[in-house]
Amino acid sequence: MTSGIVFDIKEFAVHDGPGIRTTVFLKGCPLACSWCHNPEGRSREPQLIQGQAGNRMAGKIYTPAELVGVLSKQVAILTANGGGITFSGGEPLQQARFVAEVAALLPGVHLLLDTSGYASSAAFQLVAARMNLVYFDLKLIDPEAHLRFTGVSNVQILRNLNLLTRLLIPFVIRVPLIPGVTDTDANLQAIALTAKGLPALQRVDLLPYNQAAGGKYETAGMQFNPDYNENQPVNINTTVFKRVGVEVRVV
Repeated sequence: MTSGIVFDIKEFAVHDGPGIRTTVFLKGCPLACSWCHNPEGRSREPQLIQGQAGNRMAGKIYTPAELVGVLSKQVAILTANGGGITFSGGEPLQQARFVAEVAALLPGVHLLLDTSGYASSAAFQLVAARMNLVYFDLKLIDPEAHLRFTGVSNVQILRNLNLLTRLLIPFVIRVPLIPGVTDTDANLQAIALTAKGLPALQRVDLLPYNQAAGGKYETAGMQFNPDYNENQPVNINTTVFKRVGVEVRVV
């Protein structure tokens, strides 16, 4: 029987897609970005989180039917407010079969995949084909820089981006602006040129760096060791996107 492991379910989310949404955060991520905002999502194993409100375990096992039973309680209000369900992480494609089976049990609900794009093409297509919208994170175009700062190659990520355009599923490219890493003019221009003319692309979202990310590491028993200067002002360059006709917004 298929099962998945979820580390959080956020109800009434308003920043994870259109409308009011419920966001499911799935455990496990193959990337090792030092700026990760959800460090408790990296490991596939349950983790003890020590917070001011007490301790909790991040990581609960569900069957698809069990998770849908939880999500279905909010479906009516989500649908009435133009929202739906968002699958995030971690990297939800690490549990592609589970996500696909959950999606199949939610007919008529607006579904969104929030992904790094790092997965096999088969896993990517299995899940993306069941979505109404995809948020596709694009961090770095230069392959050496991508390997250095995320720990993985971006070859498969770019391959899945091309696959997404062929599927003609609406998508948004999201760029986390990390000071001195992803926010350089050269990288943003490379992303703009990559995005130019892509079928079904709705826009590019630039996500300014949030220094609050480091605070979550201690609660998860992890160390926050950024390999960049997080006090450096972030470069928010929208001009390179507008110049090539790509809609861009800062969120």
